[in-house]
Amino acid sequence: MEYRQFGSTGREVSRLGFGGAVAGLKNYLEPFDPDDKDSYAGVVEAIGKAVELGVTFFDTAPGYGERRSERMYGDGLRGVDPASIFLATKLSGKTRDDILRSVDESLKCLKRDYVDLIQIHGSSYSPEQAEGIMAEGGVLEAMEELKRQGATRFIGFTTEDNNDGMFMLMKSGRFDSVQMCYNFINQHAYEPSRPFGSLYEAKKRGMGTLTMRTATSDTFQRWVRMVNPGNTFDYTPHLIQFVLSNPLVDVALVGMRTKEFVVRNVDIVNDMAGRIDLKRLHERYV
Repeated sequence: MEYRQFGSTGREVSRLGFGGAVAGLKNYLEPFDPDDKDSYAGVVEAIGKAVELGVTFFDTAPGYGERRSERMYGDGLRGVDPASIFLATKLSGKTRDDILRSVDESLKCLKRDYVDLIQIHGSSYSPEQAEGIMAEGGVLEAMEELKRQGATRFIGFTTEDNNDGMFMLMKSGRFDSVQMCYNFINQHAYEPSRPFGSLYEAKKRGMGTLTMRTATSDTFQRWVRMVNPGNTFDYTPHLIQFVLSNPLVDVALVGMRTKEFVVRNVDIVNDMAGRIDLKRLHERYV
């Protein structure tokens, strides 16, 4: 397994992260019921297999199936030394009391006394929203209180945009990490010909970087099926390798529901020959 220092946290983590959205959400991308006993057990087994194969980064959220994903993680990581993994979840709520209650419930579901990372579960931030998050008595103050209390080691936020509000949060210097949408079809976080983008900004500020929708959440594959229905090539491994080829990415999150998918994704990460030269990819003149 390939490992990387996670920003300035001092923690080494696996570059493959176990993403929890597909575990807790019903029918996400394909038919799946997290309330089905066998499906639930399959995810728990997948988590155990991931630990066995060296995956150390696990990301979940209260919003993934009304805490179903968190409960799966709690069962799958039962008995695993907390110091041997890096466990991340997200916030629910906007007031201090709501946030503290949310994290307390997350810890109960995860069967942990603390997590390594708590993140604001966001998609897009206007400048006004970013200011509100960082204002006195805002969400960020509550997160910093959780950090002081030892409920979390680090704090971060998630985003699917590359806009002013997101850069305001980054430039505050108060977050340890950022989870962003970056993949083959969503490259706004990384424009090497400028260079410009949130991946550059995060690295400049020593933040840990996570990618969501690493394999495009089936969007690229769906496009191929639309324009070339007879195509049988499996692009998924190469989509994952595209993200891992970026030196600014610490962890590529990939959703996994079964042991078989865990083994497959670990094999992809371990295939260093599958990496590409991004500089060469972006060249426009010969």
